[in-house]
Amino acid sequence: MKKNVIEELRWRGMVQDIMPGLEEQLLKEMTSGYVGFDPTSDSLHVGNLLPIMLLKHFQLAGHKPYALVGGATGMVGDPSGKSDERNLLDEKTLSHNVASVEKQLRQFLDFEEGENKAELVNNFDWMRHFSFLEFIRDVGKHITVNYMSAKDSVKKRIETGISFTEFSYQLIQGYDFLHLYRTNNVKVQFGGSDQWGNITTGTELVRKIAGGEAYAFTCPLLTKADGGKFGKTESGTVWLDPEKTSPYAFYQFWFRATDEDAVKLIRFYTLKSKEEIEAIEKEHQAAPHDRALQKAIAEEVTIRVHGKDAFEMAVAASNILFGKSTSEDLKKLSNDAFLSVFDGVPMATIKRSELTEGISIVDLLSAKTGFLSSNGEAKRELKANAISLNKDKVSEGTLVGPSDLINEKFILLGKGKKNNYIVIVE
Repeated sequence: MKKNVIEELRWRGMVQDIMPGLEEQLLKEMTSGYVGFDPTSDSLHVGNLLPIMLLKHFQLAGHKPYALVGGATGMVGDPSGKSDERNLLDEKTLSHNVASVEKQLRQFLDFEEGENKAELVNNFDWMRHFSFLEFIRDVGKHITVNYMSAKDSVKKRIETGISFTEFSYQLIQGYDFLHLYRTNNVKVQFGGSDQWGNITTGTELVRKIAGGEAYAFTCPLLTKADGGKFGKTESGTVWLDPEKTSPYAFYQFWFRATDEDAVKLIRFYTLKSKEEIEAIEKEHQAAPHDRALQKAIAEEVTIRVHGKDAFEMAVAASNILFGKSTSEDLKKLSNDAFLSVFDGVPMATIKRSELTEGISIVDLLSAKTGFLSSNGEAKRELKANAISLNKDKVSEGTLVGPSDLINEKFILLGKGKKNNYIVIVE
């Protein structure tokens, strides 16, 4: 008997709705299933990680996952969960986005080994030769307008207005399911709970046109304990692309999760076993301030998305900002990590030639940067042992030179525990 993936997802709290017969089908034989990703950006975000984890568990249980990138559906726009019409993307932008998303998906699923290796497909490949007249004749006639209008994703939008373009989205997504059923024997589609209507349209087309049986599976949509949308911060969406969200900021997103959220997140976003999770929860309950749950989630997810080196740099960066650290810790950071850690910290620029002969710490604190208001204040703070240079305490006689540079570019000045100032040397 195969591993019961539904049972695995159920204890993790990842089952919202499931079609009757799916659990039996998955225990009977290796089954192919898919998740669709709309390439509305050139990067996936943490919200996309949940359906990816569904596919990961599916593959680990011995089944074959398909990741569909919607080169065609991306041109239309899914109305699910949207209050207004999307901006439609041109073909060149979509092609770039599709290539970027495909590259990211390869980090999570095994595309190399075994009969259940993952496959990537793009619905533009089968939709581009399908004429509008052929589509409404061969597909549209099988689904009534009444059926389509009853779907939540459409019903909510009809009140405010929905274009024919977005209204037709569920038919196109439904046809994807039919096409994959016919060509690859794909029998199940996974998605978030807002996708139930689109997915079941696909199962209807499989039943009516192909005379087959297909299944729908949805997981709950995650919201934070405070009711906010998961995957959003004050500074915006948390992306998987390190150019859009630095590994440090990505790590911090998970590390800063509330205790209430962390209990769900460790089940949804890690592959840890039930026993491992329960052990970490006990550890966390014994000393909540140590954030054992958050650390476990942040470590596993950051390594999976960005790799071990980026994770270690993110931890070092976190220690610099929140813990005890030295100039050696600072010098381990990349330029991007350094700027991420000290995002929003005031800065000043000095010429490299000025540093060559050495600058007194008093001048650097006041006249050269304006960090402190005067030489007198600089001397008082130095005397009180309140000033640090690259996290190391310094005295009034300190001379700052090229050897003090971080990455040949930065100097970090500090007053007390919370006041930092960056000097950029050009």
